Amino acid sequence: MDITFLLNGETVELTDVSPTVTLLDWLREERGLTGTKEGCNEGDCGACTVMVTDEGSAKALNACILFLPQLHGKAVRTVEGASGPNDEPHPVQSAMVDLHGSQCGFCTPGFVMSMVASHANGATDHDTQLAGNLCRCTGYAPIIRAAKAAEPQPVPHWITYDQSFSCSKIPRGEAAGRGAEPPFLPTSSDELAEVYAQHPDATLIAGATDVGLWVTKQLRELDPVIFLNGCEDLKQITITDDEIRFGAMVDMNRMGEAIADLHPSYAEMIRRYASVQVRHAATVGGNIANGSPIGDNPPALIALGATLHLRKGDTRRSLPLEEFFIDYGKQDRAPGEFVEAVSFPRQADRLKAYKLSKRFDQDISAVCGCFNITVSESTVTEARIAFGGMAGTPKRATHVEAALIGKPWTREVIDAALPSFAEDYSPLTDMRASATYRLETAKAMLERYFLEDQGEVTDVLKVTA
Repeated sequence: MDITFLLNGETVELTDVSPTVTLLDWLREERGLTGTKEGCNEGDCGACTVMVTDEGSAKALNACILFLPQLHGKAVRTVEGASGPNDEPHPVQSAMVDLHGSQCGFCTPGFVMSMVASHANGATDHDTQLAGNLCRCTGYAPIIRAAKAAEPQPVPHWITYDQSFSCSKIPRGEAAGRGAEPPFLPTSSDELAEVYAQHPDATLIAGATDVGLWVTKQLRELDPVIFLNGCEDLKQITITDDEIRFGAMVDMNRMGEAIADLHPSYAEMIRRYASVQVRHAATVGGNIANGSPIGDNPPALIALGATLHLRKGDTRRSLPLEEFFIDYGKQDRAPGEFVEAVSFPRQADRLKAYKLSKRFDQDISAVCGCFNITVSESTVTEARIAFGGMAGTPKRATHVEAALIGKPWTREVIDAALPSFAEDYSPLTDMRASATYRLETAKAMLERYFLEDQGEVTDVLKVTA
């Protein structure tokens, strides 16, 4: 595979690139750019953060789980390229020095690049922007002060150069993987359908937030592979009066932004879904297709009555999302078939998404409960409740739903429905939570939903006597 991209303002052309070489390894081993650090090597710590610009959009991404072919036609900045061509410091770098934002320095390059990206985008929600960067020395206070100090400073011209860079100047063509031999980088879902039908044993790589760990942690050889990031038509978001539809390659940050005004509790759950860097890469379709029983997105989508749209060649089919998950590690997806989109009805907001994890930000859920209960004239007329972390798949609480539908919306009915959770779920005990704890917290989430619907304020971050 031959690829071309900008690196710190200069064009890089690579020939016969191995499709699963990570940007982190290539930067350090082939280019000597060792400012980008290897910490966890799985996208958790942010020490390897770089800025990737595509069509004017600057994104902080984890280089450790970013494969080189995903960079074709894009602009990359490492910490070495944060400063200008004449060594002019970026405003973020100056602020970090002036406000003592660095101590041991290992995490600092990642912090700087996250801040460079957020500065380029005008983002000022620094706690969120930096949630994916871990520091154990300086502490976050001086780092946040540095981010705030840099806010009013103009974006440097060498950064705006990346933003104005036209990806159309770099052809995708056969050199980028559209030929008859793998690896492949299709530019549309039609091309993807054709090549995947011919190579149904291929590994699909969307954001690589999961597949990347197959390489970095499990040391797996992936061959052949198909990269989906060039399929622009799979990145569409369509919102009508009747339906909301997300293409499979919509990243989780874009999804959160699109859903914020429609279902704010869902959007807040997405904000806690990994980090900014991971959400920039992770996709709606990838999170569904991998079938994880602890994926946060499927329970919310199931509660909203989502439909999954699949494609194999020229054949398309749709099914309720909850029917896609058959058993642990098993989904209703044939060889050569891929997720094309997910959609759900436009509806009044009755959704609450509750994520329970040991760490509030950037952590895997022990339990994720999503409730969508419709009440008319004080009676429950419809209920869709789904959980992650309670079974081998994302799963609806059908017995609990049945215990509520047609009943008065009262605390007595809620209390009577709580034992039904044991009929719906037999959770496991693992490192995140015990089976007993999971069942009890599931019950507590239904109680919380009822109390919030009655106007009571709940705040899991506040402890009162």
